[in-house]
Amino acid sequence: MEFRLASRADVPSILRLLADDDVSRARGFGSVPVEEEVDAGIWAAFEEISADLNNELIVAVDSGEVVGTCQLTFIPGLSRGGSRRMTIEAVRVRGDRRGAGLGRRLMEFAVGRARERGCRLVQLTTDKRRVDAHRFYAGLGFVASHEGMKLEL
Repeated sequence: MEFRLASRADVPSILRLLADDDVSRARGFGSVPVEEEVDAGIWAAFEEISADLNNELIVAVDSGEVVGTCQLTFIPGLSRGGSRRMTIEAVRVRGDRRGAGLGRRLMEFAVGRARERGCRLVQLTTDKRRVDAHRFYAGLGFVASHEGMKLEL
């Protein structure tokens, strides 16, 4: 298993992972074939993430196939003595690979990146409907300490 920064060639596989999820489908994502969704907006977002030193789009690759992904964002802040924190978003493991420890390895890699970058806190958000994900994150030591809120624009 290799964990690395995503390349442009990985984007269609990442989009398939993001779309292979009941919550994503309920939001309308994945309603058209991935190949048609890779439009200028997706490419612009990928280029922006890739160019930003405080963002890392990570893929888990096994035998040449992308089987997992997450996005890491490193945030400097004045709280906690000026320490940095890392946010983990868009964590996905391919359906046929779930339950075999890949998600745990991906999260361990992500937390390791936080340590390497001098972060004192790792945070993530997860949709309230993702009950299995909540158990998974709790099993890794994450604590549901805050209530998140979003405003769609």
